[in-house]
Amino acid sequence: MLIIKKYAAIDIGSNAVRLLIANIIEEEGKPTKFKKSSLVRVPIRLGADVFLEQRISEKNIERMIDTMHAFKLLMKSHKVEKYKACATSAMREAKNGPDVVSQIQEQSDINIDIIEGDEEAAIIAATDLNAYINPNKTYLYVDVGGGSTEFTVIDHGATEISRSFKIGTVRLLNDMVKRETWNELENWIKEHTKKYDKIDLIGSGGNINKIFKVSGKAVGKPLTFFYLTSYYNILQSYSYEERITELDLNQDRADVIIPAARIYLSAMKWSGAKDIYVPKIGLSDGIIKSLYYETVSSKKLV
Repeated sequence: MLIIKKYAAIDIGSNAVRLLIANIIEEEGKPTKFKKSSLVRVPIRLGADVFLEQRISEKNIERMIDTMHAFKLLMKSHKVEKYKACATSAMREAKNGPDVVSQIQEQSDINIDIIEGDEEAAIIAATDLNAYINPNKTYLYVDVGGGSTEFTVIDHGATEISRSFKIGTVRLLNDMVKRETWNELENWIKEHTKKYDKIDLIGSGGNINKIFKVSGKAVGKPLTFFYLTSYYNILQSYSYEERITELDLNQDRADVIIPAARIYLSAMKWSGAKDIYVPKIGLSDGIIKSLYYETVSSKKLV
């Protein structure tokens, strides 16, 4: 017997807002399949407001309400059964974050949970990586966002430790990451990876996905430290405008891609990793899995 359910995840990040709709396919005697049905990304840079002014601007509040209206209509059209909306770094640091959540609830009937960094890291780590990784190897999983980056050490398929650091692409663009925070991250990575003879990186986030696409590598093949360093240097040799016109990057990607590459390269350097795998997964995928396994709360679509 075949059962197909539809769940949705809304990821309200510091650089963009995403809606992922997924099919959950249950067939007797077989493992449950999770298949992406639709992914919509809206480039609302909440971090640019919050990290500078500590508040979400009226303009972006209006954009958020419009976006949540649109997301609700899309979920209804797809006949989504239940969903979870998570807001991360920007919303949790905004002084008016709870008020914005209430406004969205009143005007679009979308319930948003503002989650802490450790919970974000745990949801990301809950993503089933077995389809992408070698169960006999050790990995440092790095999910780069606009306001924070989540790091998880995975050894032989088991999560050893996770931590969130306030080092993100939008923060770096605005020169808001102190040297002490970089030092803390360096020490954390070295401390938790030194006992392993060999470690590879797993990278998630829109920027590493774009870099992987540009590389032309086959799915499942890693990017090398040398390639990522070379591409990072190429990016820096172009102006912001040239990255849009010559390198064909979207305007909301053309600036954040450089600090994102810096974070991945730093993680590779401090862990000693020579390769980075890019399986195209992240918080949204973790939310879908967590909804299915009922490890997080959910909302029914009404």
